Amino acid sequence: MKIYETSHLVKGEDLNHHETLFAARATAWLIEAGFVTASCEHGNADEVVLRNLHNLSFVKPIKKGAIVKFVSRIVYAGATSLMVAVQAMDAMTEDIAVEAFITFVTIEQGSGKKMQHQVVLDEATDEVERALREKAQHIRSFRE
Repeated sequence: MKIYETSHLVKGEDLNHHETLFAARATAWLIEAGFVTASCEHGNADEVVLRNLHNLSFVKPIKKGAIVKFVSRIVYAGATSLMVAVQAMDAMTEDIAVEAFITFVTIEQGSGKKMQHQVVLDEATDEVERALREKAQHIRSFRE
């Protein structure tokens, strides 16, 4: 699947009491990156809503002045759901700082009922994508 990238500059108002990126701000940016991916693949942002945040992991602190790059892609496509893998990394070093899987569902505007989307997962093109898809299947196995 297509890889999407967004970036944010970490400013003073984004910091916690440890002078590192506040977890809530990082999570909001992470979810936003996932939403962009799901919406662009689906083709209509008004029909995409967050369902679940899975395996959120803070791997490394992010300091003021860092440029955080969010890299995301669809790793699972159900009938009405899309799971997106998102990694946040230092744009200069590419060290991963935060990662998660996020499930979005597609809904009908007005009624809010789940609706089918037309997103079809293509073949994984590399080992990273294959590993992310395996993790997504593992996460889904706990829900069934």
